Amino acid sequence: MGKYVYAYKGGSLSTTEEERNAAMAAWGAWFGGLGDSVVDMGAPFGGSAATSGNGSTGNAPSALTGYSVVTASSLEDAVSKAGGCPIFANGGDVEVYEALEM
Repeated sequence: MGKYVYAYKGGSLSTTEEERNAAMAAWGAWFGGLGDSVVDMGAPFGGSAATSGNGSTGNAPSALTGYSVVTASSLEDAVSKAGGCPIFANGGDVEVYEALEM
């Protein structure tokens, strides 16, 4: 089994407490369905910035909104497990990256 990072991109935030509660319930149910493959449920991202080796800084261009880490037998398996992610209901996407052993 390898480790894979789900990088969440886009989506919209809930505006009411009722919407937030429903969103949290949806995420909880989805993570529950993933079972033992969840290594780190992760977290949403707040503000961001980018910096380079020459010291220049600016806005982070990727617009990532959060992350999670799961185990899967292959990249294809990890992509399959991302199906049904609650971010899709809010117009977001999931980028899936294999985390290589060092």
